[in-house]
Amino acid sequence: MIAYKGYIGAVNFDPEIALFHGTVINTTDVITFYGVSVTELREEMRKSVEGYVEFCREQGKIPERPF
Repeated sequence: MIAYKGYIGAVNFDPEIALFHGTVINTTDVITFYGVSVTELREEMRKSVEGYVEFCREQGKIPERPF
């Protein structure tokens, strides 16, 4: 598991695409990310969470806080 700003990501390896796949598990909104290394996973999770927050702002929605 990895974390960013209170959001927790669970990570699995997908052998079909040879990438690690992560999903934020402490929100009901879906936030996913992919990477080939731990460093890339952390960066992609950061980008996904920040992208989610920005998307919510653009839609006039309050981003769901992690529980």
